[in-house]
Amino acid sequence: MPGSKKRRARRSATRGSRADEGVRPTVEEPVTRQLAETLAAATYADLPPQTIADTQRAVLDWLGSALAGAVEPPARMAQRVVAALGTSQEATVFAAGRSSAAGAALANGVASHILELDDIHKGSTVHAAAPIIPAALAVAEREHADGRAFLLAVAVGYEAALRIGEAVNPSHYRFWHPTGTAATFGAAAAAGSLLKLNASRMLDALGTAGTEAAGLWEFNADGAMSKHLHPGKAAFNGVLAADLAYAGFTGATRILEGERGFFRAMAASHDASRITDGLGTRWKIDENCYKLHACCGHTHSAIDIALDLRTERGWSAAEVLDQIAEIHIETYGPGFEIVRNPDPATSYQAKFSIAYCVATALLDGRAGIEQFRGCPELLHTILLHRTRITVAPDLTAKYPARWPGRLTITLRDGARIAKAADYPRGNPENPVSTAVLEDKFASLVTPVFGPATVRRALHALHSLDSCADMAEALSTLL
Repeated sequence: MPGSKKRRARRSATRGSRADEGVRPTVEEPVTRQLAETLAAATYADLPPQTIADTQRAVLDWLGSALAGAVEPPARMAQRVVAALGTSQEATVFAAGRSSAAGAALANGVASHILELDDIHKGSTVHAAAPIIPAALAVAEREHADGRAFLLAVAVGYEAALRIGEAVNPSHYRFWHPTGTAATFGAAAAAGSLLKLNASRMLDALGTAGTEAAGLWEFNADGAMSKHLHPGKAAFNGVLAADLAYAGFTGATRILEGERGFFRAMAASHDASRITDGLGTRWKIDENCYKLHACCGHTHSAIDIALDLRTERGWSAAEVLDQIAEIHIETYGPGFEIVRNPDPATSYQAKFSIAYCVATALLDGRAGIEQFRGCPELLHTILLHRTRITVAPDLTAKYPARWPGRLTITLRDGARIAKAADYPRGNPENPVSTAVLEDKFASLVTPVFGPATVRRALHALHSLDSCADMAEALSTLL
């Protein structure tokens, strides 16, 4: 088991080759092996300055959601279960002491995804931070890795998760939640990077991760807590896969492209070239998108349009109700399947209702955490009854490279206002500054832990690249 400096010193740099006898050939290139080799060979020196900055931004954005989410009921449930698994002091569980690295990854992964403010990547539809960074942090603490090794692990994890997610998107998204599936590979890659797995053992880690990958969308029919579990279990499974590979436990060498592998089993169509396109030269974390609204990312373009229209017209909530006769929201097909609920009955359902999210943007001028506390209010419900949602083929054709939306508002006097957007705010094509992300971080953490914690956390985050031991980086945070 990792954790001992003597064991790390004895780690073999190479392993014997595998026997390929009996393996049925396939028509596809061995992309799993290519990915494993690139991930295992990556060093901090390989990261361009912009990629380092983008990785630091990803960690900043994640930590706000993880800390604020750690006190929410689903996170508390996960923390109690993790505590019952056994006593260990390997890694930090936010707001709940310490546990094993795998346990901390699970609990912090659950916490990270509760508020619906963690990051997203368009092409893969993966929320990468929630599963990958908890896995990386937990292993970095256990192994007493430095900050540069931690940042490299995060970037490596994003590389695996986002490329695999892109390869199976959008057909995979019909049944599977990529944050639970593709990101399991990312969490394994991040943990493997910190364990300094060579290419052969990284291949084993990916092979095991692929057979663990899961996360079905059926939870959305009930508003169940499974969505929070998906990144937590992906983080846990990633740590487990890397630890097993470190111990010599073998995994499928063609887990992606094999006859019974991830591509064929979990996607109606796939594009293996998305794995290798720019691999080793273009880092996917540079494409990361940041959420400014506390709800499903498929609603964000429509929310931004609604906020812009409210500002341009100078509407108050009363004027919105008085002047608007009808709202027509057009969106893209795969997103519509997730956010189609026209009349949510609970706060959780409201996060996945594009109609509610647009209504709250028009009425309240924001779609923050407080807009999704408790059941939808009467004024929002009144506006929902004036709202129509349709799928537009031209918008669907743009997905997943773009996440577009279009609003047409008909006023009571018969006038019509139309506005469209291809990219939500926080996307690289519609960026926000690091200062905006720091303000978002403070707004999430201050009400729960106070301004002193915010100051300590920001100092630790700004010093990650010079941190000598990640076990101490967050030791005084809470």
